[in-house]
Amino acid sequence: MAEAGFFYLFAVLAVASGAMVILAKNPVHAVLFLILAFFNAAGLFVLLGAEFIAMLLVIVYVGAVSVLFLFVVMMLDVDFAALKAGFINNAKIGALVGGVVLAELIALFTYRGLSVAPAMNAAAPIPTASSGITNTQALGDILYTKYVYFFQSAGLILLVAMIGAIVLTLKHRKNVKRQSIAEQVARGPKTALEVVKVPSGGSKIPAAKRPEAAE
Repeated sequence: MAEAGFFYLFAVLAVASGAMVILAKNPVHAVLFLILAFFNAAGLFVLLGAEFIAMLLVIVYVGAVSVLFLFVVMMLDVDFAALKAGFINNAKIGALVGGVVLAELIALFTYRGLSVAPAMNAAAPIPTASSGITNTQALGDILYTKYVYFFQSAGLILLVAMIGAIVLTLKHRKNVKRQSIAEQVARGPKTALEVVKVPSGGSKIPAAKRPEAAE
């Protein structure tokens, strides 16, 4: 009964948080509700016995993606009036998609009921501590043996995407100083250091020897 209670608690909070992400007028509040939805989804994964996925959800989505959303919302000058206008223009398509998803959920709950027994049965094949293999170890064994080529391919695709994003955004603009890595690496003692002899007695440095002249 305790597992069923936690399931309904996390599920209701996750759905309510997801609704508030859409209905919240303040974008910062919307991101905070999104973080709450992630935490409740992680709680559902813990109930399913997938604690590793729950940890990844908290670390990746809450610790990285949500912080990025907050940074974009709070630091950039976003015209929220234009965004709301676009939302109103696409309200019909959104209502159609939402209606289809709602109909699927109603059909699913009608067919299987509101019992959490299917979820508990789905968690049965997961390795437990009694078998000597943890959930994380079992996931690693499958990922690096049976699906190792798919895993390496996914990493290669992400690497190519990262390099492509850097190349596309690296544009040379006029009147903008940029670092020249080749020139910095090729610098030697003769070009990086200049010894200036300052005459004693408080006399001024000759104009030819001033740092401004050297530049």
